[in-house]
Amino acid sequence: MSAEDLPIERRPPGAAAGGPISHAIFRLARTHRMLAGQLLRDVGLHPGQELLMMRLWESGPQRQTDLADEFDTDSASMTRTVQRLERAGYVRRVPDPDDRRATRVEPTPASLVLRKQVERIWEDLERRTVGDMTPAEQREALRVMHQLEDNLTAHQPNHEHGRGRQRG
Repeated sequence: MSAEDLPIERRPPGAAAGGPISHAIFRLARTHRMLAGQLLRDVGLHPGQELLMMRLWESGPQRQTDLADEFDTDSASMTRTVQRLERAGYVRRVPDPDDRRATRVEPTPASLVLRKQVERIWEDLERRTVGDMTPAEQREALRVMHQLEDNLTAHQPNHEHGRGRQRG
């Protein structure tokens, strides 16, 4: 399908005409993030905070610097995110027993209620995202998205293929 075959509201602007797939990914990611943000706001989270919590629930306490690396963010941004979650009562920071200069972030017992809410939000987000796609169409969409991610990852300088990325 060429850009001219798309409905006018989905056509990339002229400067992006050479990248219709990239433009579609941008639009999809923006729409998905906006919807996720609306759903997460109901439980007091901002987009991305739930991913950090998922990591802690799955893997247990993590060094804050390792979390910043995994989420490809700077230490100041990670500190702000952790502080917000700490104020909400979902995480606590403790000295790393292996390196007293480092801080570990761990989920609190109070975060377990949040986990159930986040799981429901992600199930709702998934239902809205896939709509009436068949299971076969969903598998194919996931395969294509993984291929696109692999294509981009392969072109990153000094990439560690799949580092910090989880596949579902």
